[in-house]
Amino acid sequence: MGVPFRLVDSFTGAAFGGNPAPVFLLPDSRATSWYQAVAVEMNASNTAFLVAPTAKGDGSWGLRWFTPKVETHLCGHGTLAAAHVLWEDGYEEADTPIRFQTLAGELTAFRRVSGAGELDFPAESLAVIEPPPGLLDAIGAPVRWVGRGHTFVVAELPSEHDVESMVPDLGWLEAHLPDPLVVTARSQDPAFDVVSRVFAPAIGIPEDPATGSAHCAVGLYWGSILGLDELRVHQLSERRGELTVRLLGDRVRVGGQAVTIMRGELAD
Repeated sequence: MGVPFRLVDSFTGAAFGGNPAPVFLLPDSRATSWYQAVAVEMNASNTAFLVAPTAKGDGSWGLRWFTPKVETHLCGHGTLAAAHVLWEDGYEEADTPIRFQTLAGELTAFRRVSGAGELDFPAESLAVIEPPPGLLDAIGAPVRWVGRGHTFVVAELPSEHDVESMVPDLGWLEAHLPDPLVVTARSQDPAFDVVSRVFAPAIGIPEDPATGSAHCAVGLYWGSILGLDELRVHQLSERRGELTVRLLGDRVRVGGQAVTIMRGELAD
């Protein structure tokens, strides 16, 4: 019998936008090598694997994410896609939070009245750093500030135009920056507060279309600057992504819409 999967576009309200994530539903866990092989075959920025709760378990779902190169410690769009599948296919009630056991600890997904999903993630604070030699040239745009968290390097650029028009040196980033790079600026569109783009070629993602986990850091950074507890974010990849970030102390709630665009089965 095959393994069912769904292809879900996350952080978008329309098909073919946001970030596509294959979501596989498994009755039992598999070998890490199998997860990685499937992720290579899917060739998405992250593939999510859900393992159903056991009768003797605590009712939470196992959840792992893999890029075509590595296992990911935390993935926002893959978590949103997984929660969307569980709600849409009736595995979980819409008014019931879903708990996931992950490498980042227990994560929780909530369904908002609007239909958007909201993910409870750890906040990631940033410390200002001296840019590593070569980074500013690799960004290829003016840079106001560079900071590092435990997962991301974040660079603030002067304007939305600078973020959208930049053409980074992906070869340099792959060779010299193991952590994903986020570039960000204030939005010039009144519908949004902040814009961003995310590049992670070292882990097999040249540019990520819509990135929930990055905004655990970006949201905290801009929230303190703008004096906001909730931010609207426009990720300016080719596919675009729309996210909300609510700041709750050492946690953030990253929210957005998701759309199922494919249902299938992996021969097994």
